[in-house]
Amino acid sequence: MNFTDIDRDDFRNLLLEIHQTHMPFGMFGKEKYPPRGVPIYDLPEEYLLWFKQRTFPKGRLGELMAHVCEIKECGMDSLFEPLRRASGGRYKL
Repeated sequence: MNFTDIDRDDFRNLLLEIHQTHMPFGMFGKEKYPPRGVPIYDLPEEYLLWFKQRTFPKGRLGELMAHVCEIKECGMDSLFEPLRRASGGRYKL
């Protein structure tokens, strides 16, 4: 799905799904950041770019991480501020 082809409701639903998704494994997973891991919108851009170079995880997690990476690469990280406020602020890494 390209952002140019997405309508407002689909984009709202995508942001809601991103808001509800946490990194389940790795250095930002639930073992190091219990109980659920770091929200994917608060993953460092460098970490997302590392996955982009090597391949995002398979399935919906990888798709959502790719969207977050694209948003951050465009300099639009502020798009996630309402999600952060709703969750009590930026996740402390």
